[in-house]
Amino acid sequence: MNYSIVEVNADNLSDYPYVICFINPKHEFFSLKINWLKQRFAEGLKIKLLFLEGEKRPFGFIEYIPGENAWRAVDCKKYMFIHCLWTNGKKYQHQGLGKVLLEEAEKDAQSRNGVAVITSDKAFMAKQDFFIKNGYKVVEKCGKEQLLVKTFSEKLLPKLNRNNDLLVKYQELTIIYSKQCPWVARFMEEIKPVFVEKKLNPNIIEITTAKEAQNAPGIYSVFNLIYKGEILADRYISTTRFLNILNKKIKTGGS
Repeated sequence: MNYSIVEVNADNLSDYPYVICFINPKHEFFSLKINWLKQRFAEGLKIKLLFLEGEKRPFGFIEYIPGENAWRAVDCKKYMFIHCLWTNGKKYQHQGLGKVLLEEAEKDAQSRNGVAVITSDKAFMAKQDFFIKNGYKVVEKCGKEQLLVKTFSEKLLPKLNRNNDLLVKYQELTIIYSKQCPWVARFMEEIKPVFVEKKLNPNIIEITTAKEAQNAPGIYSVFNLIYKGEILADRYISTTRFLNILNKKIKTGGS
């Protein structure tokens, strides 16, 4: 199978709208992740797309960054950290495309201690089985999240930053989020009319630095919906899902 890898950077970003996961470039909120990316490229962020011969759209995507600048609740200094990896479409499943992208991150991490990634039983990217198959080991678990590492040396391993003790201070409805996920960034704009309609005044905290992300209360620090010290959602949710949570957990005081 013939393929090519394209690295997307600040210079060619406009040529590859596919870096914004399945959001139409004409969508009014498309630029939110673009602006986030432009800031992160200076911090060592890399995005690579995999194109197959004869196909116009990419069939694979990987986003990774030096661990010091990871946007997850993790301490992985001197490692490369993978934010996201996916391959698209049943047509080319089980063809080794994910491995090709993974090897790109590993090549760029040769001067580091290894590569780390957080996976989850909740769907949002490649799961732990894929990484284990490619030589990664689970070094820590937290609920449905797993920290996996492939080491190039025997030096200190990465670890999860367990910040759940921070939750107690969030008793009112609180949303902690970042624009690292374009769907979260889009949701935060689309939900504003709901706040007005429902007369809600949530505490909204935008994560704007990697350090803040690493010290967020949830492992997947890109989105945390919190009420009475409990994380009610820690992934992108739709407006409908938000309203369901609102009715069950908040407005009606459900268990």
